[in-house]
Amino acid sequence: MVLGSGETLLIGRAPQLPDDRPETQLRFTAYPLPSCAPHVSRLLGEVIVGDETVRLRWHSRTAAQLSSLFDAPAGARRVVLSDTVTVQLDEGENQLLVLRGKQVGDDLLLVVDVVRMDTSVTRPIPLPALQDLDAAPTKDAPGLVPGGREWFVALALAEPWLAGDDDYPRPPTNREIYERVLGWHGYAWNLERTQRVDDAIRRVAAVAFGPREDPFRSEAGRNLRNIRFAVARRAAEVRLVTAQDLAAANRAAAARHRS
Repeated sequence: MVLGSGETLLIGRAPQLPDDRPETQLRFTAYPLPSCAPHVSRLLGEVIVGDETVRLRWHSRTAAQLSSLFDAPAGARRVVLSDTVTVQLDEGENQLLVLRGKQVGDDLLLVVDVVRMDTSVTRPIPLPALQDLDAAPTKDAPGLVPGGREWFVALALAEPWLAGDDDYPRPPTNREIYERVLGWHGYAWNLERTQRVDDAIRRVAAVAFGPREDPFRSEAGRNLRNIRFAVARRAAEVRLVTAQDLAAANRAAAARHRS
């Protein structure tokens, strides 16, 4: 699909105009993404083409990453997208990765190539009849039970990434995970047993990656520490646990210790 200056592309599971866009503006087109998972938002975002810039406005809580690969001013970059964020796309190839965006659990990749071209080769594209106004409501994304054993294990595993310590040299050990969960919750189920921590991490991986990309299934023989590192980062990226969850757990632990 080719867009020119003044045109906007709406992307998502069943995109339609945002409430703040008048329907009298006709230079919109909708692109329903194929094979979307039911938890992907009807409208993920807008690609807005101006005279000199191309912007991506994100409308969804669906986790996604934007990477500019070739002609970014300072080299390759990666931006984590969140609701209401607007970013300018770089000239050249921009890759938009919607995490767990496909029905089969895989990530969904879209490519936006920004090039300068003769504006005479494009024309305004009216909003077509591709809008599915009767599409099913967006479902909740696969997740963990808040406050459950696997949820706390994911919180402990992903803590360095949630706290902004991306250069943490290694994933937490089973003993460290047990001690963190005990400190937060006051009760650690049976996580003092190493096998129980391993089992919980496998369940976290299955939710974070989906069945087809689960590293415990697809990477036989891979170093388990590397897998644990990947699961920790992925749990943070797809927001199985968040920085807000970490702050709340720390507050609850501090309040319990004071009492």
